[in-house]
Amino acid sequence: MKKLVITSATVVGKSQPLSADDLARACGAEVEWVAQLVEVGIVNASGGQPADWCFYSVDLQRALHARRLEHDFGASLDAVALILDLSQEVRRLKAHLRALGVPEQ
Repeated sequence: MKKLVITSATVVGKSQPLSADDLARACGAEVEWVAQLVEVGIVNASGGQPADWCFYSVDLQRALHARRLEHDFGASLDAVALILDLSQEVRRLKAHLRALGVPEQ
């Protein structure tokens, strides 16, 4: 039996930002969930009104990671925001140590 797998891709960049609808759809969520991500600081919305919001690849990555943490661990969005910020800081510090030549343990 053969399986047919259909995939799609979206290019996200400065010239091709995502709308709130696009971001919600990419995460399998509702626009209200995206608004909550903006409210707790998980993603940064460019634009004044939710209908005008634009999101970029870093926002898509953070939103997808937030969705996984929320789904897999039942974490609240406040907890997810903290986890994502701490993870980013750890990565930044590790990169700084590597640049200084300190071996990773």
